[in-house]
Amino acid sequence: MATYNLRRFSHPEGLKAIKKEHLLSLLLSHDSFLSARGVTLPPQTSADGLDYERLIHVFMSPDTDTPKELANALYFIHEMATTEGMDELLDEAEKKGLRLDGNLDPTPADVAVQVWLQDRELLERKHAEQHLTRPRSFEYYQTNASPVPVFKTPSRNTLGSLQMDMDAWFVKKKRGPDSRVFVYPKKDEIWFLVRHGEPYKRESSMEAGQSSSVFYRPEKHDILVYLPSLGELRINASSKGEKELYRKQFGLHLFGSEDFFPKTSKYTFDPLRVDGAASLVCTDVEGMEWVKLTEVQFFWGGTENEREIRKADDVFAALAARSRTMPAKARIIRASFQVKFVDSDTPRTVTIRSSIAQYTRDHDSTVIEKWLEKRDFVIKRKTGR
Repeated sequence: MATYNLRRFSHPEGLKAIKKEHLLSLLLSHDSFLSARGVTLPPQTSADGLDYERLIHVFMSPDTDTPKELANALYFIHEMATTEGMDELLDEAEKKGLRLDGNLDPTPADVAVQVWLQDRELLERKHAEQHLTRPRSFEYYQTNASPVPVFKTPSRNTLGSLQMDMDAWFVKKKRGPDSRVFVYPKKDEIWFLVRHGEPYKRESSMEAGQSSSVFYRPEKHDILVYLPSLGELRINASSKGEKELYRKQFGLHLFGSEDFFPKTSKYTFDPLRVDGAASLVCTDVEGMEWVKLTEVQFFWGGTENEREIRKADDVFAALAARSRTMPAKARIIRASFQVKFVDSDTPRTVTIRSSIAQYTRDHDSTVIEKWLEKRDFVIKRKTGR
């Protein structure tokens, strides 16, 4: 976490939203650093004496001596100091037996600081959860192992070793160390959130009317989901290198082999040619009303790697209107569908490639996967117990 995070507290209002005694508790362990920067912390029992303006100046001028722990603390507290964040933290604090100050009217920042001071990992975990619900595309990898090994929730030591091995790659690729893996078991799946740094960025800024620059490392969150019943791992990450890193390292640390999840295709588009419009039937899938093929991409190849894209409100209807069928020779490499779900008046788009499925909403994946399996879009592999 870069010291740039301190700049989020660039106005006194941000700090004054935290009850002074809690803020002082947070700052006390960094007293020597603050003193060297001209900030003297008053006693916690004092009614005033905290120089907010001076604190802001310190936070707006971070340097190599700025404690990383302080930067992280203020970053996470700021991120969770929302109404929704407070609700989540209050629920978790009650479950864990954390003792808050009993104030009947705390600010979200008050709650966030108190949770941080008592259980830093809890606040980081709740912050990470916010990144699990955003639309994304996944690349799929399915084990060839038969039977599929029983999944065991990774221990703290296993996660530590996994993080260390991933850090070696992140450092080599100029993304910095200190990656974290959070585990979220769900009903039929296990979700993993990987938090890591990105390459440094330099941006222009203004300080006291003067042009300056800010040098910092952005934060990134990647998602992996493991389906124990199939031995399948799906990965959302922005680069091929990150996907390959996760494929190998999660296979190695969770199942003992870098090639536990081989790089093979999951989907086939044969049903579009063989069954035509019948491949879109979904009356036997709960949660779906209808499906239309709206785009299909063909690969003709040749010296120019020719590709052809056909789009329509309903591709099969458009072909039928001209008494045409799918090209027999060109390989289908991508297809997009409009899907009408029972929980929405507006259809949502689903796009499929050989090993990638992209959804408008994550929770669509369970329903769509059932449909794809029933219509034979999923390549069948031998798995079992």
